[in-house]
Parts: sequence; structure tokens; C-alpha cells
Amino acid sequence: MNTIAIIGLIFAVIVLIVGAYKGLGALPLTLLASLVVIIFNRINIWEGFATYYMQGYTGAYLSYFLLFASSSLYAELMNVSGCATSIGYQFIDWFGKNKVLLVCTLIISALTYGGVSLFVVVYAVAPIMFLLFREADIPRHLTMACLITGSATYTMTALPGSPALTNVIPTQYLGTTLTAAPLMGIICGLAMFAMSMFYMNYAEKQAKNKGEHWTEIALTENSSKYEIKDRSELPSQWKSFFPIIALVLIIIIGSRFIKNSTMLATTAMLAGAILTFVINLEKFKDKNMKDLVSRGLGGGISGIGGLAGVVAFGTVVQNSVAYGNILEWVLSLNLNTYVQGIVATMVVSAVTGSSSGGLKIMYSSLSDTFLSSSANFGVLHRLTSISAGALDTLPHSPGLFLMFAVLGLNHKSAYKHVLVCSVLIPLIITLIATFISVIFM
Repeated sequence: MNTIAIIGLIFAVIVLIVGAYKGLGALPLTLLASLVVIIFNRINIWEGFATYYMQGYTGAYLSYFLLFASSSLYAELMNVSGCATSIGYQFIDWFGKNKVLLVCTLIISALTYGGVSLFVVVYAVAPIMFLLFREADIPRHLTMACLITGSATYTMTALPGSPALTNVIPTQYLGTTLTAAPLMGIICGLAMFAMSMFYMNYAEKQAKNKGEHWTEIALTENSSKYEIKDRSELPSQWKSFFPIIALVLIIIIGSRFIKNSTMLATTAMLAGAILTFVINLEKFKDKNMKDLVSRGLGGGISGIGGLAGVVAFGTVVQNSVAYGNILEWVLSLNLNTYVQGIVATMVVSAVTGSSSGGLKIMYSSLSDTFLSSSANFGVLHRLTSISAGALDTLPHSPGLFLMFAVLGLNHKSAYKHVLVCSVLIPLIITLIATFISVIFM
């Protein structure tokens, strides 16, 4: 085992974490961290960047750009039409203004489970959360708890049928469907949701005891376009919810017939976008559709950029001596297939700071081992998906930079909520689910 190479990999992760707290963006961070890996692992610098880094960067676009672009277009139409805001008000009617944390989490959950990428949903929900938090006088840093729980935990990894990349990637290697291990997914998802809500209510009480209140910030340029509309001008309930319901049904039913899950998820979101436009046609009559479509599809570029940088860093890591040593160590442990899957996934996701990036790299290395085992592939799919969401949101995760920027927060003020809701709770659920699977499967 090359100790120096492994020290370099650890140092690269430290660079990512420290840089994140200093406010550096995902691209310069991954370039710097990749340089550290390249030097400590004695990789040719030009080959490290021009070949490995760029293979990962362009590969992410090649694999997932259409998925991100369709998600962004769908989110744009949902917001311009007022459907997203209408959904928000409907949740208030159902649960009341005194349950803002629950309402916001459910709104975000509905949108992300309905197909909106977590890199995009933050723009859609920020104005809604600001409105509700202002009325309830809840400190703004708690918006991060709602956002991370609703977008990066149970809807992203556990619930069957989710179009999230963490649910799509295992299907590409195991031949499973997006609804793999449905009962396990539902139980784990409900557990994550309940534990997160318990923590959020506790954190809210603690904040109020400290005398914390809502504080204003100026909305970012991107999020300011989603203005809260007069409720009388919003679409009806059925027009707002129908596209999401149709999208989810397309994914659930289509997964039984279509093996290419990326194509299925992309198609479903495009169908959702078209339905949103058609049934809310009157809302778009005075809009510049050329700008709207261009802006919507273009949002996929900014959304996938951070992921591409992380995947690029992960590709450099994958071609390093240190990664080979770690992979050899994981394989040498002679673990149960399920345990091996979740350990490898969590290690790589922690290093790359990305659940989808970690899953893709892990499966590209270990899929042959899994396919030759006697494991239940549906269970393995679900376990690895859930475990990918356990250590992916360490401080250097690219999605955090975007979320903090839009919400006017930073690591110092709000990462504690990410640590509990998106690291510790998913980690606990992963360990329990894996233990049960090893015993009974």
C-alpha cells in the first residue's frame, strides 16, 4: 500500500473541505484537489488534467445533460405558470401556517420526487420558503434543513420510482428498475423523514429559545424571477398537481417496460413540462416562449456543472494509486456483498462529495463482482442508493455551494443542519437496513 498516495488523497479531501468553508466554487476546488492527487500519486500533470479530469467532466455531460436540461425546463415551466407556488399554498391549507418546516419540506419533496433536480429545485422553492419563514418568524438558517431533507435524502435515495440519479445509476449496472425493493425503500424513506422532522422541530425550539428571528436577504438574480403571485391568479389545484402525478406514473409504469432509466426519467420530465404548458396555456400567452425555453434548457448547464467537476475529480482519483489501494483493501475484506456495496459507495461518495458521482465510480469498479454474486440485486440497488446519500454531503459537496448561495447562508451558519439531516440520519438508516438485509436476505 502506497502510504504517500493515500495521504495525498486525504489531503485533497481536506483541501475540498477547507475550500468549501472559504467559499470557493466547485470548479476551482476540484481542479486544486485534483492537482494534489496528481502530485502525490505521481501522475503526469498533463495526462491527469487533459485525459482523466476531462474524461470525467465531459462524461458527466454526455451521460446526464439531457436529464438535467429536461429537469430545468420542467422547473421553469412549473414556476412561470405558478404551479409550484400553487402547490405551496395548497400545502399551507392542508397543514396550517404553524407547521412551516413540515410544509416546506413536503413542497420540496413533492417537487424533487416529481422529477426536479436538487440543483434546480432550490431556485423554485426559495421564494416560497422565504414567504412562509417570514410569516412564521423562523430564522433563515433552518431553510437549509428543509431543503436538504426534501431534496437530498429520502426522495433522492430511498423512495421507489424516484428519477434522481442515485436511483437511476444502479439500474444501468444491475439491470434493476427505478422501483427496486419498494417496501424497503418506503420504510427507509419514512424513517428518514420522521427523524429529520424530529430534529427540525428540536432545532426550531432551540433557535427560539436563543431569541433568533427571521432576517431578510436580497434574492439572487436567478431566484428573483420566481415571484410570489397573487393567489387568485394561480392555477387551480388539479392543474398544479396533475403534471407531477403524471410524471411519477410515467416513471413507475414505464420502468416495467423501458430498461434505459435515464431515457425514461428524461422522457417523463419532458412529458411533465409539456403537460404543464398545455393545461396552463393561458399563463404563457403573454410570455416570450423563446426566452422561456432557452432559459429553462440552459439551466441544465449550470446545474450539471458542479456535478461534472466532482465527477472529474473522482475520475482523477479513480486513476490514482491511492484509489487502487483503497479498492484493493475493500475487496480484500471479503465482506458480505451488501456490506461491500455500501462500504465502497460511502467511501467513494465521501471522497468525491457526490452521491451520483460516487455511485457511478463505485459501480464501474465493482459491478462485475456484484453481478457474479448471489445477492438480491433489487435490495443491493436500494442499499447502495441509500448509502450514497449518507456521506455525500460532507462540506465539499458541490450542491451545498449552490444551496447556500441562493439561501444567503454559508457553511458556518447552516452546515450543522446538513450534518444531522443529510449525513447522520441517512448513515443510521443505511447501517440498520444493511444489518437487516444481511440477516434475512
